Amino acid sequence: MSLQNTPASERVHIAFFGRRNAGKSSLINAITGQELSVVSDVKGTTTDPVYKTMELLPIGPVVLIDTPGYDDEGELGELRVKKTRQVLNRTDCAILVVDGSVGLGDCEQSLVAQFEERKIPHLIVYNKADLETKAKSDVIREGQRFSVSAKTGTGIYELKEGIGALLHTEEEKRLLIGDKIKPQDAVVLVVPIDEAAPKGRLILPQQQTIRDILDAEGIPVVVKDTGLPAAFSSLTKQPAMVITDSQVFGKVAKQVPEEVPLTSFSILMARYKGFLSTAVEGIRTLERIQNGDKILISEGCTHHRQCGDIGTVKLPAMIRKFTGKEPEFVFTSGKDFPEELSGIRLVIHCGGCMLTERELSYRKKTAEGERVPFTNYGIAMAFMNGILERSVALFPEVAELLK
Repeated sequence: MSLQNTPASERVHIAFFGRRNAGKSSLINAITGQELSVVSDVKGTTTDPVYKTMELLPIGPVVLIDTPGYDDEGELGELRVKKTRQVLNRTDCAILVVDGSVGLGDCEQSLVAQFEERKIPHLIVYNKADLETKAKSDVIREGQRFSVSAKTGTGIYELKEGIGALLHTEEEKRLLIGDKIKPQDAVVLVVPIDEAAPKGRLILPQQQTIRDILDAEGIPVVVKDTGLPAAFSSLTKQPAMVITDSQVFGKVAKQVPEEVPLTSFSILMARYKGFLSTAVEGIRTLERIQNGDKILISEGCTHHRQCGDIGTVKLPAMIRKFTGKEPEFVFTSGKDFPEELSGIRLVIHCGGCMLTERELSYRKKTAEGERVPFTNYGIAMAFMNGILERSVALFPEVAELLK
């Protein structure tokens, strides 16, 4: 996958925070060398978070986020500040922009406290070095402070290097499936093509899995669910594993020999995003669902709902059949996720391929904070098909949770 085609969920999210007129937009323009953000001397020019995907050396593929001023006022100002707080949930690196002619105030101290509470790596940048008069009196921990001028370019190179160094220390190898196969292993991927499938392309988890297998020197064999028997008969030996779309879990499980490991793209994404154990622990709540219980079904992307939509149609139908009950279903998509889950009995999330690991972690922690079980599509469908233990057997530390 080229850097230019790197999906937003795989890019480092660098967000710029601060009060109005601190120079956040000007600083972004100076860092990128492009006029990405509208700049004005009028306070509150940025009224909504602005997202821009690009390549930023020496870091690589990133999403830069320009946020409204955190000190905005009035009824509309409060809404803008709320939007800014939501950006914190998907921020991998925070840049606190301080007006160097003013220095730190309550607004900036509040933001730093939130960075630290969420464990967001951050830098404090004093902008307007050409006008700076108050910054030198502020006490900042060593290594956190940069003095720059978006107007003259002073300190911009050093700031970019500082961001790169900070992110390098935060890098951590995330796993999909490549560590579970050997070179030249064949892996069969079952990809249904139905009315809900995107035209002319595969969805992101399928693309990422194919790439991961290739990177591990494996051999991906991609078939529709109707072509699975032919795929098996064409191979000279059994595949190392079969990975399927969750919505045909039951059908595929009946066709794959028991000795061949079986899992789903959604389960792999839960592992990749770091919440597979949580998803497995939360699923047994389905056995205790009663009439009227609220189940939140949340998707990380937004798309046109169709008659066979997995989240709003197929999954609720499976749950009604499995439980024999009539729960109340609540749906969210995209960046919309409730800040509090009062009354929710269970959260069933998609694999989260369009969300960053940090944002999915925030959603999981929101549920944990209110003691609401949190699982995902793949785990739920494997459980309701009676094959959950088989579907996570590839991951012994997770399978142990079912004993």
